[in-house]
Amino acid sequence: MEIDVLAKALAIGLGSISPGLAIGFIGAKAMEAIGRNPEATSKLLVPMLLAAAFAEAIAIYALVIAFSI
Repeated sequence: MEIDVLAKALAIGLGSISPGLAIGFIGAKAMEAIGRNPEATSKLLVPMLLAAAFAEAIAIYALVIAFSI
């Protein structure tokens, strides 16, 4: 029983580190690009949101794995 709790904690903990970092990098680079070229805001919004959604999907997969353990 205790091993299951530890496995769930590690699965969700380690599975949420990389999406958190990825979303931070995506936001930072998007803000940097908008700062350099403010006219490109509309061109950057959709790809930025798509990349953030794909990164967030990794965290959701980790959550599903944690529930299945």
